[in-house]
Amino acid sequence: MNVLITGAEGFIGKNLLVHLQERKEVVIQTFTRSDDLASLPERVANADFIFHLAGINRPQDPLEFTTGNVDLTRALADAVRGCGRQVPLLYSSSTQAAADNVYGVSKRGAEEVLQELQAQSGSPVFLFRLPNVFGKWARPNYNSAIATFCHNIARDLPIQINDPQACINLVYIDDVIRCFLEVMHGEHAGKVFVEVQPQYSASVGDIAEHLRAFRDSRNSLITEPVGTGFMRALYSTYVSYLPQELFTYEVPKYGDERGVFVEMLKTRNSGQFSYFTAHPGVTRGGHYHHTKTEKFLVIKGTANFRFCHLVSGDFYELQTSGEKPVIVETVPGWTHDITNIGDEEMIVMLWANEILDRELPDTYSKPLSAPIKRN
Repeated sequence: MNVLITGAEGFIGKNLLVHLQERKEVVIQTFTRSDDLASLPERVANADFIFHLAGINRPQDPLEFTTGNVDLTRALADAVRGCGRQVPLLYSSSTQAAADNVYGVSKRGAEEVLQELQAQSGSPVFLFRLPNVFGKWARPNYNSAIATFCHNIARDLPIQINDPQACINLVYIDDVIRCFLEVMHGEHAGKVFVEVQPQYSASVGDIAEHLRAFRDSRNSLITEPVGTGFMRALYSTYVSYLPQELFTYEVPKYGDERGVFVEMLKTRNSGQFSYFTAHPGVTRGGHYHHTKTEKFLVIKGTANFRFCHLVSGDFYELQTSGEKPVIVETVPGWTHDITNIGDEEMIVMLWANEILDRELPDTYSKPLSAPIKRN
């Protein structure tokens, strides 16, 4: 399939271009501001699908709204008519097309040009009245508040908020591109106006607070719930604006004669992730919990785990090593320890179902007296 993208150097265009480059069956042509308008008919003649993303949204001269949105769209429509084929065309319009401001009028005018094209030539036209789009590669300090907030907060620069309660409607760039590709593959045939889903609504103040929490999590180690929905998309966007020197950050390390203990990540309601090391012959643990539970995974070395029931005295012992991934659970009411019975440093990943509270750790010392089993 031969695809033509106008506005390929813009925010949406860059993301679309990368996704299309992942598909070997797609041959891509682009048309950008640096190209001669006279070259457009030839590119349209070779196209099987057109993504019309070019446009003007913040000109120095308001007349550029007409030339950049309506006139360019008319030239593109004329090129489609002239090629003698019914070439499907997708247009990235704006929710502002329903408004009477200068920008909205120009976007609505471009829509009307394309609807006329469809009526006259039968070329399928798909119109996307996009709300605010956010995601990687949007230009900060331009027309995206989220891009500006992400850029500034990641660098500890101030941001300006006029009305924290003001709500904005949003779509995430990956959802936009997914829907665009669905249209290209014929999944929305027969529609003229197509909506990207899901759409989000959030206040400017809440967005800023979330972004500050992402930044501060490097110190607290407490991550926000970034696995699904809007928070997933917002966190991905924030991280994409980190300067290269902030791609890494240190976490605290606590060491003694036994080895080291490092806390990596904490969650608000699903515990924390850590790791620890133990030198050969070192035993760690020797305590029990009333409610806290843990999962251990030896990723290097050989470990001997021992358990003893606090009431019955039942004893259980097992060995694991980094050669075979096995999760070992600690069980409330059983005192337990872990010993490095190998000849090299042991490294163990650890998940606990709650964040360590050093004032109330739910950890009570009770060393085991049974001998340690060795190979």
